[in-house]
Amino acid sequence: MGKAIRKLERLHDDEPLSLGRLIHEQVRAMVEELVQEELAVALGALRYQRSDERRGYRNGERTRTLTAQSGPFTMRVPRGVVVDGQGREEEWRSKLLPRYQRRLPEINEAIASVYLSGCNTRRFRGALRPLLRAAPLSKSAVSRVVGTLKGALDEWRKKSLADLDVAYVYLDAIALRVRQARRVVSTPVLAAVAVLTNGNKQLVALEMCSSESHDAWKGFLDDLVARGLKTPRLAISDGGAGLLSALGAVWSKLPVQRCAVHKLRNLLRKAPKHAVDEIKADYHRIVYAESEAAARAAYKDFVAKWKKSCPAVVASLDEAGDELLTFYRFPKSQWKTLRTTNVIERLNGEFRRRVKTQASLPTEDAALVLLFSLVASGQVKMRRIDGWEDLAHVLSQHARKLEKAA
Repeated sequence: MGKAIRKLERLHDDEPLSLGRLIHEQVRAMVEELVQEELAVALGALRYQRSDERRGYRNGERTRTLTAQSGPFTMRVPRGVVVDGQGREEEWRSKLLPRYQRRLPEINEAIASVYLSGCNTRRFRGALRPLLRAAPLSKSAVSRVVGTLKGALDEWRKKSLADLDVAYVYLDAIALRVRQARRVVSTPVLAAVAVLTNGNKQLVALEMCSSESHDAWKGFLDDLVARGLKTPRLAISDGGAGLLSALGAVWSKLPVQRCAVHKLRNLLRKAPKHAVDEIKADYHRIVYAESEAAARAAYKDFVAKWKKSCPAVVASLDEAGDELLTFYRFPKSQWKTLRTTNVIERLNGEFRRRVKTQASLPTEDAALVLLFSLVASGQVKMRRIDGWEDLAHVLSQHARKLEKAA
C-alpha cells in the first residue's frame, strides 16, 4: 500500500492526494488485477511463464472505461486467445467483466434501487450524482437496467406454484394512477399473498385489470389454479362483491373470512353520528369475543338492539353473516391475523408510499415491475404470521375433514 501511495503522489504532484482519489485508484488496480488473474487461469499459465499446461496465449491489451462506486476510471483489459483440446482457437472473454458492461454490478443495483424508491427517470442523474461522478447515464442505460427487472417479473408470473403448501390466502387490490391509451387513469392492481404452512408470507400474483369485477377476479384466480396453486384452507378478503362471487365460482367450498375492519367502516357509514361510538362498541363485542359462542350471542344482541332504530346498519351486518366469524374456527393465536386483511393492506401501504412521489406511472409494465421488485429485492419485507406454530393443528383438522368427506 505504501508503494501505491508514493506512486500516486508522483503522478499527482500538482494536486493534493485525497483519500477518495486513493480509493478510486485502488479500485481500478484491483479490477485490473482480478481480470489479469482470470485470464491466467483460463490460459493455465502466468504472463511469461513457460508451462506444458498452457492453453493459449496473450494478445495485447485494450483500454476500457468502467464506472464504480468511486466514479468512472479507465483501465487496461488484457486480451487473449484460448486453445481447446482439439486445437481450436477462440478469443478469450472475461466473465468477471462482460464485454459490453460499462458499470460494476453495484452501480446497476443502485440504479434499480433509486427506481424502486419512487424516483422517476428524469431525477436519476441528481439522485445518483455522488455515485456516478462524471460518468454518463443515458435514458437508454436506465431503461436497460430497469428492463432486467421486467424480465424477472415475467419469469415470476409464469412460475409454477405447485410446490407451495398454502394455508391461507389474502386477496385485495390497490389503485394506481397509470398512463393507458394516452390518458392517466386510476387502475386497480389485483394482488394475492399466500401464507405457507410454515407461517411465511409470499406474494404469489399481481395483475392489472380495468376493474374489480367478477370476471376480473375470476380470471385472476383461474390463473393461480392454472399455475398449480392448491386450494387454501381459508381466504381473507375485504368483501368486494366481484371477489366474493369469483371465490365461489373457483373454490366453491373454500371458507371465507370477511375483513372485520372493512365491515365496521360500512356499518359506521350508515350509522347516525350520535350512535357511532355505541355501535362501534357493540360491534367490537362480536369480533373481539372470547369464543365463537360468545361472538354469536353478541351478534344476536346487536341485531335485537339496533334493528328498529338503525335498520341499514343491521342490514349491512347481516350481509356479511357467518363470513364475519369464520376466524373463530381457527387457533386463537391466529385470530388477530385472520380477522382482517391487514396482512395485505400493510403491503399495499408500502406500495402507496413508494409511488406517492410520482404523479402517475408511465406504463402498466412499469407499475407491476415496481410493485413486484419492491418485494423481490427485499425492500419490502413480510414476516411470519402470528401464531404460525399452530398451523400444524390447522392442517391436521383439514386433513380429518377431507377424510370424512371422502
